[in-house]
Amino acid sequence: MADSREGSLSGLTDAEAKEFHGIFMTSFIIFTVIAVIAHFLAWQWRPWLPGPGGYASIINDAKDVVTAYLAVAFTA
Repeated sequence: MADSREGSLSGLTDAEAKEFHGIFMTSFIIFTVIAVIAHFLAWQWRPWLPGPGGYASIINDAKDVVTAYLAVAFTA
C-alpha cells in the first residue's frame, strides 16, 4: 500500500511543510528568547568571568564571608 501523496522526501505536501515550518520557527524563537533572558539573569546573579583580582579574589571573599558568619554564629 503505497501512499499516493507526491511531495518532498518527508512525505509532506507544500502546505503541510509550510505549516510545520511556521510552528517550528515560532517555538524555536520563543525558546531562544527564554534562553537569552535566563542567561542574562544568571549573568546578573553571578558573573561567569572573574573580576580584576581573578578567581583567587572570589575564593578569598568566600573565606571572609564564612569566617564572619562563623564568628557571629558562635559568639551568640
